[in-house]
Amino acid sequence: MGRRSGGDSGRAATATRAEVIYTGPELVEPFPVVSYPALADMPVPVEPGEPVATTVPLLPGEQSAARKLRFALVNGCTLASLTLGLLAIFLAMQGDVKQAAGCLVACVAFDGLDGALARKLGVASPFGAQMDSLADMCSFGLAAPVVVYASLAHTVPTAAAAVACVLVAGCAAIRLARFNVSPKDGKFFCGVPTTMAAAVLAVTVLIDLPLPGPVLLGGVAVLAFAMVSSFPYAKLARLVKLPPWLWLLPAVGALVDPRLTFAAVVMAYLVSGPVMWARAKRV
Repeated sequence: MGRRSGGDSGRAATATRAEVIYTGPELVEPFPVVSYPALADMPVPVEPGEPVATTVPLLPGEQSAARKLRFALVNGCTLASLTLGLLAIFLAMQGDVKQAAGCLVACVAFDGLDGALARKLGVASPFGAQMDSLADMCSFGLAAPVVVYASLAHTVPTAAAAVACVLVAGCAAIRLARFNVSPKDGKFFCGVPTTMAAAVLAVTVLIDLPLPGPVLLGGVAVLAFAMVSSFPYAKLARLVKLPPWLWLLPAVGALVDPRLTFAAVVMAYLVSGPVMWARAKRV
């Protein structure tokens, strides 16, 4: 701090611990600039026993070339599902709703393929699980609502279609996040899976289900809430073990009217969750 001229010359100056009293002549040259190393480059002291962050390999276990190739193949299927989801959005924006729905059906196929391949080839990993979840959100949580919105735009009020599709996207995000942190049940799903919900929506658009727009809109909302419900829904492995006579009705119905039969099967599956939940409560 330099000396003040005039009436301030006799004023006492006090210095704190961070200041130095300067009583010499006026400074002509500026203070020299001292450069310090960036904080990011300075070593951070680590206490003994404190865990240190390390790079975790994407594929745990053996790092052989053949195993890495299998790992890349599985994640390639996941990326294919993501790419087809984006393609579905592009096609829906151009008005090619049927082709967009077909891309969603292909997304469902690749989504089932990557998990099956990961288990078959022995390359299942936490990274692959997170990749699959992110791809599902893009393909089934975003692309599917966009395709549904494009298909409903001219049959129901635009605002109503937008609300229903936002509901699907939000419920899909909640469903995927809950699935990632919840214990897995080998027999039942807790709520309708996002993959199955997207498949139902895609097939509904693809076959042009002959139902009024408001009914379709209500079905979209019901499907969205079913994803985040706590009702138990049987997995495919249990469905294929049902008595053969139960498959007779859908088979005959498909010969008469496949579109209405599809709607009836979907409705029966949605109702099965609350029914099993109620039976479990009574036991």
